[in-house]
Amino acid sequence: MNIKRAKEEIKDTVQAYLLKDEWGEYAIPAIRQRPVLLMGPPGVGKTQIMEQVARECGVGLVAYTITHHTRQSAVGLPFIDKKVFGGREYSVTEYTMSEIVASVYDKIEETGLKEGILFIDEINCVSETLAPTMLQFLQCKTFGGHRIPDGWLIAAAGNPPEYNKSVREFDVVTLDRIKMIQVEPDLGVWQEYAFRENIHPSIISYLDIKGQYFCQIETTVDGKRFATPRGWEDLSQLIWVYERLGKKVDREVVGQYIQHPKISKDFANYLELYYKYQNEYQVEEILEGVIREELCDRIARAPFDERLSVTGLLLAKLREGFKELRIKNQVMELLMEQLKEYRQELEGVQEVSLEEQAGQRLEKMSGRPGVVMEELRARLEAQRVFRKKQGLLDKRKEQLLRQVEAALEDYAKALTAMSLTDKEEIWQWVRNQFMEESDRYEDMKGRCGRRLEHAFDFMETAFGNSQEMVIFMTELNTGEASIQFLSEYECERYYHYNKELLFDQQEQRLSRRLG
Repeated sequence: MNIKRAKEEIKDTVQAYLLKDEWGEYAIPAIRQRPVLLMGPPGVGKTQIMEQVARECGVGLVAYTITHHTRQSAVGLPFIDKKVFGGREYSVTEYTMSEIVASVYDKIEETGLKEGILFIDEINCVSETLAPTMLQFLQCKTFGGHRIPDGWLIAAAGNPPEYNKSVREFDVVTLDRIKMIQVEPDLGVWQEYAFRENIHPSIISYLDIKGQYFCQIETTVDGKRFATPRGWEDLSQLIWVYERLGKKVDREVVGQYIQHPKISKDFANYLELYYKYQNEYQVEEILEGVIREELCDRIARAPFDERLSVTGLLLAKLREGFKELRIKNQVMELLMEQLKEYRQELEGVQEVSLEEQAGQRLEKMSGRPGVVMEELRARLEAQRVFRKKQGLLDKRKEQLLRQVEAALEDYAKALTAMSLTDKEEIWQWVRNQFMEESDRYEDMKGRCGRRLEHAFDFMETAFGNSQEMVIFMTELNTGEASIQFLSEYECERYYHYNKELLFDQQEQRLSRRLG
């Protein structure tokens, strides 16, 4: 199955294992809670989905790569203890608590999360001395003499033998005690992730053309040659940073991440053309409504790869705007929640009696609205820091919360500098600030809509109802930010082409299957 389906399977497993009956006992007893074993090629995202599942299920996560451990760190160190059997005292070998088991208890202590996932990566690549320990771990949920706490799901991952010569096969006794999930790379699923995680558009458009290079692992006389999803994602991060630094990503740099000479050379050449097309076809100008007839004629006669690259450049710029708009919307929703709480707290600020002099009233109320706002910001920051410590906050949500905190801080400073004393006046000022943000959001939305219309102008002029338009429409329908924008913005041409081109495409696929 693909990694998306595997993630859902693991979430379902966590929820099933943690379900309790009316007496507070786990509906599936610990002895029947089979460890989950993910098997698949390296770099497909096995570790990442465990982090996502833990966050989305609200449980703790302790992760280890077992190849980094010795038998002592996994099992514990031996020591001599004294025990009495049949009235006689004997020296007995005991073991200290395993570092791994201790880490689970440390996680519970640090975060307050009593349920979680213990994830062991590369479990079938252990040394000969650790192999019996791993079998005992999967079969009995123990390291040495110490059990994993109840409420903690055991999950593990490994690579099939064709990808790692150090792999050890599990026997039937062990396999019959685990829940096996086979994972295969899936470009379509990865592209959904790529749009969400801001993978560089050059990589997305390249893999649209050369999908066979998405995940390729070969063994040759010269050694291993491979390109993996993890390699593409890490390369994407580097490209973004190199662009900010004004540095060039050439074939040598690509080869450090995509360790397959043919693929790294091919992508390096494509990346060079990608930047060239970006300048020559003036994509930013096209989206602002400047569409030159000579450029349309040129792209219409260009090779398919070039036409597809320019289409990808347009889509990348549109998605960038859609994503910024979605982030703005999410920040405003979170900010609105905080401001509603602010109004409630403002109502609770002690009023000064009408009999008191105006000067005394001003003295007691002056600056207090800003203090209340700052206290609200401080609480939000504390919650963010704690959730991050628990491992329940991903990077995107953390950035959203930081933006809300920054807005609250600005409000607090402004309120402190003002001498407003009437609660309604204070709230009206806060409300006006929020409405200004709402106006800016509507301006951003309008600009995204105009850029989409201009993109359609160019696509119609250059390609008409061609394969490029089908690709353009298909990609527009991919990604959370794009889908959200298109559900809110009335674009007649989007609905027209979506119905005409994509329906025809689906009808043709169905006809081929029936034929």
